[in-house]
Amino acid sequence: MRPDGQVRHVSMLLSSTARGARIARLLAVDALRSWEVPYETAGQVVAELAANAATHGRVPGRSFRLTLYVVGTTLRIEVTDTRGDRRPVLREPDGVEESGRGLFLVDALADRWGLAEGRHPRKTVWAEIDLTPAPERETSGSGDVGD
Repeated sequence: MRPDGQVRHVSMLLSSTARGARIARLLAVDALRSWEVPYETAGQVVAELAANAATHGRVPGRSFRLTLYVVGTTLRIEVTDTRGDRRPVLREPDGVEESGRGLFLVDALADRWGLAEGRHPRKTVWAEIDLTPAPERETSGSGDVGD
């Protein structure tokens, strides 16, 4: 939360295309930077969820929605598409397939993720990342490099 107690959030509609998925990642990273929130892991999660929405959740002429919230020390990423009939499937990738690793990466990078069914025909795939301060590096203070 911000010092004034308000929740930081942004929400945008993007075209269900590969370009829309790329723009989702760029806009998410820009928003997170402006909020001074770590963005590397979140950018990758957004990229994977947006790519899935543009590929598997695509309905011609319909967009997908990207929403980011920071509440306390949690970043929540939501991607909503209009293919509620196509539920995400987490599967172990094999070495041969060129695709199918998106949710595997989300599962590895996010602290939690899941599916929220919306009003038909929508579904929202969400992921949460715990934002914890980076541990302070310990220094000896001696300045000795060794003998």
